[in-house]
Amino acid sequence: MEQTIRRVNIGCGPTPTPGWLNFDNSLSVRLAKYPLLGPILESLGLLDEGQERLVSAARNSAIRWADATKQIPLPDQSVEVLYTSHMVEHLDRTAVRRFLREACRVLAPNGIIRIVIPDLRKLVDQYIAEGNADVFMERTLLTLPRSRHLLDRLKHLVVGDRHHLWMYDGPSMCRLLSAAGFREPRLLAPGSTTIPNPGALDLYERAEESAYVEALK
Repeated sequence: MEQTIRRVNIGCGPTPTPGWLNFDNSLSVRLAKYPLLGPILESLGLLDEGQERLVSAARNSAIRWADATKQIPLPDQSVEVLYTSHMVEHLDRTAVRRFLREACRVLAPNGIIRIVIPDLRKLVDQYIAEGNADVFMERTLLTLPRSRHLLDRLKHLVVGDRHHLWMYDGPSMCRLLSAAGFREPRLLAPGSTTIPNPGALDLYERAEESAYVEALK
């Protein structure tokens, strides 16, 4: 039987794309299956507002849990478009290559990958214009405050690391995609895409801080 061709959003957070398959690796997605556990963790201060929104979104929008650096739970060559926004910067260089291998596995021939990243070039331009190194470092999210209190340490165990492990601009992401075996990587303007009939996909997601790159399987 012919496989169903799907459109997939990896790392959707609390903003899944309507009509697509949406995946996220947050503990909040798993908590959505246990209605009594979420309020307990919230009362203990172990969930912040963002995680609470994701729990609600997972319940209402059928977000599925997946660790895309290990396995996207879909068959080989079953996806026509794979989208991810502000996710790969949370992966180290080894993990991002594993994710791209897995993305390549599930994409059909000539399938499209669209990656949105916080644009390091924009951050650097802001730093040059403003000259404030401390603000620049804060904006990169490359550092994580040390947990000094037990509650902070418990929250870290529950939520995990949410800071950035690597930063990209458009050209560096294109090089990474080429090295992973994708074809014709290109940097696109906000609102532009090579995806036929993108439907509800947000082509301007976080436009003020982002770079948009697409490539072919």
